[in-house]
Amino acid sequence: MHVILVEDDAVLADGVVRVLSGHGMKVELLQNGSEADAMLQRPGPVDVLVLDIGLPGLDGFEVVRRLRARGSQLPVLLLTARDAVEDRVRGLELGADDYLVKPFATPELVARLRALARRHAPKPSVLQMGSLVLDLGAKRARVRDVVIDLSVREWAVLEYLLQHSARVVSKQQIIDAILPWGEDVTPNAVEVYISRIRQKTADAGISIRTIRGFGYMLEPANG
Repeated sequence: MHVILVEDDAVLADGVVRVLSGHGMKVELLQNGSEADAMLQRPGPVDVLVLDIGLPGLDGFEVVRRLRARGSQLPVLLLTARDAVEDRVRGLELGADDYLVKPFATPELVARLRALARRHAPKPSVLQMGSLVLDLGAKRARVRDVVIDLSVREWAVLEYLLQHSARVVSKQQIIDAILPWGEDVTPNAVEVYISRIRQKTADAGISIRTIRGFGYMLEPANG
């Protein structure tokens, strides 16, 4: 993970660099907002920006505002000594993704950075198992190049199972995943969706196993 750290407190910055480097992260350290604003306009892979609010030059709020005004979606975690709700709200409204109030525990910083990187990682455009292909962009499911017709909820269930293949998922986890598509879903309804998906993907080389008392597991048919 490539992290840009913008912090003018030399002691704190040194400690953060050592901790993040010890967790396998590449860290570039800057000490004022103007430098950060200039660097963020240059091309180059960066995964997360860790930004102090109280910086010389441009403050952290202005750096975030300019970053978002340029259309950048780079994840931003603010470091602040200001515990006022207004400051935290202002940072988030300007486009920051998360914040930590100083002093903070370094394990929490590491965990938050990893969570931000996961949240913003590129999503696959296609999910595949056996001869089943789900094109997430086109919302089209195919088995051996033949399009299969799935309802919105069947699609949501199958997508969730593919995203969690080789793992047992409960009915409640499936319900939570498909709730945005409509009204309440019952466990019995999940059984119906699973049955329909099994029928429609019978020749796809996949198996949706029922793990009694736990839920379902999607795996290759010969797995």
